[in-house]
Amino acid sequence: MSRDSAPGRATAGAAGSAVPGRVPAKSAVPGRVPVEGAVPAEGGVAGDVPKGRRTRRHDPGRRDRLIDAALRVIAERGVAGTTHREIARAADVPLGSMTYHFSSLDEVLAEAFTRHAEAAARVFDERLGAATDRDSAVEAVITLVRDDLLGSPADLVLTVELYVAAARNPALRAVTQGWMQRSRSALERHFDPTTARELDALIEGLVLHSALSTDPMNPGQIRHAIERYLR
Repeated sequence: MSRDSAPGRATAGAAGSAVPGRVPAKSAVPGRVPVEGAVPAEGGVAGDVPKGRRTRRHDPGRRDRLIDAALRVIAERGVAGTTHREIARAADVPLGSMTYHFSSLDEVLAEAFTRHAEAAARVFDERLGAATDRDSAVEAVITLVRDDLLGSPADLVLTVELYVAAARNPALRAVTQGWMQRSRSALERHFDPTTARELDALIEGLVLHSALSTDPMNPGQIRHAIERYLR
C-alpha cells in the first residue's frame, strides 16, 4: 500500500472534503469579523459585522454628566465611598463610560472638585464685583458666607470633603490653592492683600465650624465675627 493511499488520509482529489470527527470551518467573508452571540443576516456568516466598526451612542454631554454625577455621589457618600460604579449608576450610563472618559478615579475627583471650586469662586467674584465701597463689600462678605457658602448642605459637605481629601492628595491641594487665589483676588478689590488673605482664612474657618459643630454660629454671630474683624 502506498503512502498516498494510507487509511485516514485524504487523497489529492478529495481536497476540502469533510474529515471524520471534524466540523468544516466556515469560509471567511472579506472585510468582516465574527462576533460571538450575534445572529447571522440572511446569506451571511453568523455574527459577522463590518470590520473595525463599533456602535456607539451619540452622547457628547456624557463626560460633563459624569462629573456632575461624581459631585452628587461625593456629597452623598463622601470621597471614601465614591467609586466608578457609583458614579456610573448616578449618571445612568454604562460602567465602561468611566474608563472611556477618565484615566483614573483620581482624575474624576480632581475634575469634580475643580468644578465645585470654580462655582464657589464665581460667587466670590459676583458678590465682591457688585460692591461699590468698603461698607457694601463688608455686607457682600456677610451675604457670601451666610447665604452662599452655608446655604446649601450639599455644597457645604463637598467643601469639607475637598479640604479633607486635599490634605492627602497633592492634585486636590492644587485645586484648593487655585480656589484660595481666586477668592483673595476678589476680596482684594476692596481690601488690601494682607486683610484679604486673613479674611479668606476667617471665611474658611466659619465654613468648617458650621459644617462640624453641633452648635454652629447663627447668622447674627456670623455677622458679628466679620464686622468685628473688618470694622
